[in-house]
Amino acid sequence: MTEQNAYQQAGVDIKAGEKAVELMKDAVADTYTDNVLDGIGGFGAAFALGSDYKNPVLVSGADGVGTKLLLAIAANKHDTIGQDLVAMVANDILAQGAKPAFMLDYLAVDKMRPEVVATIVTGVAKAAKASGMALIGGESAELPGLYAPNHYDLAAFAVGIAERDQLLDPNRVKLGDVLIGLPSSGIHSNGYSLVRHVLGIKTDADFNHLATETQETLMTPTALYAKSVWPLVSQGMIKSMAHITGGGLTENLPRAYTTNLSAQVNWGSWPMLPIFNTLQAAGNLSVDDMLLTFNNGLGMVLVVKPEDSKQVIAQLSEVSQPAYLIGEMTARQDDSVVFQGVAPW
Repeated sequence: MTEQNAYQQAGVDIKAGEKAVELMKDAVADTYTDNVLDGIGGFGAAFALGSDYKNPVLVSGADGVGTKLLLAIAANKHDTIGQDLVAMVANDILAQGAKPAFMLDYLAVDKMRPEVVATIVTGVAKAAKASGMALIGGESAELPGLYAPNHYDLAAFAVGIAERDQLLDPNRVKLGDVLIGLPSSGIHSNGYSLVRHVLGIKTDADFNHLATETQETLMTPTALYAKSVWPLVSQGMIKSMAHITGGGLTENLPRAYTTNLSAQVNWGSWPMLPIFNTLQAAGNLSVDDMLLTFNNGLGMVLVVKPEDSKQVIAQLSEVSQPAYLIGEMTARQDDSVVFQGVAPW
């Protein structure tokens, strides 16, 4: 007798996958702009650049969420992890001087649970829309045997568009330019392996035994900067920019200027979120470890002309984006990033 539903018996539930698509499709369609010619359902997704560009450049990015996923799985909370995913690629593209345009996501699961999958992708869609991007397509894969029970992985692939002469250029940064820091919402999506280590989170139970406030703080999604910062980029107000991810200020800020300059950053010029003090104390971490692993309260740093700084901060304030004058560019010192004042640890 011929075997029926053999693929399902092997662990892949096609019907569950179809249900997941049905549950998420409205949230995905809500991200579409007039540029989207063909989205979910085809073998590929089509996006029209339009005729407004003279010399368009496409800027692409790919990233994941990292081990923050383990906390989402432990908490069984999947509605905000998509924002972490979107922020990683949208903020990177913005830092190049491009406007995020569209993205695709990849979600691999141990078992297709339609409601969980739809919750994750709906979170991706909401964050994509908030960043001005169409979630133009993606892939959800059920991979029995590859992932532990209830585990999954997320990745994003995004594209932004810019006029060639609009792209931000580290070579344009000069002595005396100022640094404007945009606060992070928390740890964002970098350094969670160290977070779990210093807080003793080895199992789901370890996470769930933490104070509720601590759990919520660790799960706070990454800030999205595209909506507030893009108008400044389009106006030519930003010379360069750094997205502060893994490697912190120490490794990411130097990507925004040339090797003959140093960024002088003033301790105390931006709010230090309590979670970073908690992590430092829990792990007895050195200043160098803190700087190399965490954003320490700064998610994005803009480099602007000194005469433009007040206007930049004022425009950001108008759209409720806090911003702080955190330092300036100097002639090359011993390190590419130097800190002035008293360190918090």
